[in-house]
Amino acid sequence: MNILKLLDKLSDDKFFTTEATRLETLTSISTFGKKAAVASVPLGLGALMSTPAKAETTTSSNATFFKSALTDALQLALVLEYLENEYYAMGLAAGTLIPNSDRPVFMQISKHESAHVTFLKNTLTSLGVTPGPKPNFDFTAGGNFTPFTDYNQFLTLAQAFEDTGVRAYKGQAGNVMSNKVVLQAALQIHSVEARHASQVRRMRANKGWIELANGGNMPPATNPVYAGEDNTNQAGFNTANAFGAAAGSAAYDEILSGSDAQAIASLFIA
Repeated sequence: MNILKLLDKLSDDKFFTTEATRLETLTSISTFGKKAAVASVPLGLGALMSTPAKAETTTSSNATFFKSALTDALQLALVLEYLENEYYAMGLAAGTLIPNSDRPVFMQISKHESAHVTFLKNTLTSLGVTPGPKPNFDFTAGGNFTPFTDYNQFLTLAQAFEDTGVRAYKGQAGNVMSNKVVLQAALQIHSVEARHASQVRRMRANKGWIELANGGNMPPATNPVYAGEDNTNQAGFNTANAFGAAAGSAAYDEILSGSDAQAIASLFIA
């Protein structure tokens, strides 16, 4: 299957409901926080520790720089997808935790996350880079949460993970622009993650979008997920003047830098 045909399949939601093993390797394509916890992520994410990649003109190896930024972005995305994939798998396996009425939603989301993991691993391999190993996750965050015995907490963390993923994918757009095929695929995954986030938010009786820096009935521990979402200045235009602060901030979702996304994920890595 060539790349264009694969991307056509990726744009069809039915593709993500099938077994992840149907993904084929891309062969023709050439990146809550305790700062101490960041070091526990088993990745070399140097290019991501500051917000989006900038073109370097002072080095003769720009191609190497851009490839590193690209693959580091993919490795970060892989960690986030590993986290979501394992979280939903464990939730679905936790007996009667998820009500029967909600199980179809999380079964579908789980299939999506599994497909995303496989896609990112295959893409990294096709770029000549070994995908990072799946970390050992602790979804209790050191005993602070009990998501697999308390359904409300399960939904709370699901929302936090999905909202993190949506912002993190946007934050890496500059790092994947050097490869248009990967950029298109990343945008396709990003939109699916945004649909997940909206669905889970509504299951918690929240709005599908984020207003100001308020996640919507979320514990203080999740504040880093929503930090900066109260921004109302976009390209020199203060949206609050035209629409009010809440509506103005909600009209533009903000990014997470690689270091911020990494720090949030690290809280749940043993």
